[in-house]
Amino acid sequence: MSTVKNKVAIVTGASRGIGAAVAQSLAQAGAKVIVNYAGSQASAEEVVKSITAAGGQAKAVQADVSKPTDVDRLFDEAIAAFGRVDVLVNNAGIMIVKSLADTTDEDFTRQFDINVRGVFNTLRVAATKLADNGTIINFSTSVNRPMSPGYAVYAATKSAVEQLTRVFAKEIGKRNINVNSVSPGPTNTELFTTGKSEELIGRLAALSAFNRIGEPSDIAPVVTFLASDDAKWISGQNIGVNGAMA
Repeated sequence: MSTVKNKVAIVTGASRGIGAAVAQSLAQAGAKVIVNYAGSQASAEEVVKSITAAGGQAKAVQADVSKPTDVDRLFDEAIAAFGRVDVLVNNAGIMIVKSLADTTDEDFTRQFDINVRGVFNTLRVAATKLADNGTIINFSTSVNRPMSPGYAVYAATKSAVEQLTRVFAKEIGKRNINVNSVSPGPTNTELFTTGKSEELIGRLAALSAFNRIGEPSDIAPVVTFLASDDAKWISGQNIGVNGAMA
């Protein structure tokens, strides 16, 4: 396992699903972790408890990444708790599956506010508050690759995240900070499975070379590797983690 020993990591949207798995993986590899959540305090505290029970260090911090003042406070509380921030994992996001014709203004705004503005807000603060030699990993999606009906706006938000990743990697590289994104395929999380029938999930699983959907534990080690010094020469890239789905 790649080591991130003694690094301090913020993981947004870390109270459940892939974010929780990433927080736990980073802690297992030696990082001190800020478990960010927007509204699920109890779930975030459970993630913290699981990390500390295994001998790691973690703290839950509430912040809505779509709000600049919350993001400033998130970094400030992380620095107050652990002295600095070395790793930023932008995992927080929402997905609304609707045809473009049925997508409301509110649907559009909510997805762009969290998925894009949230990443923008954290990158802007990271430009001054992330430590030199740090690492940023943003979450995109493999839904960007096929032309899947119902995912137009969600895919658009993640395509924006990929472009922010590429450009910011060039802008902040002078501080030896590398910036990448990862693109999971269908993964067994509440975000993905809610509203989907077993039949539909089975059809999506068949798109994988392994005839299954992913698990958070398939994604987390890739993020931990990208957060490690072993991955410093990787920057401005998008890594597909999807079992050959796309």
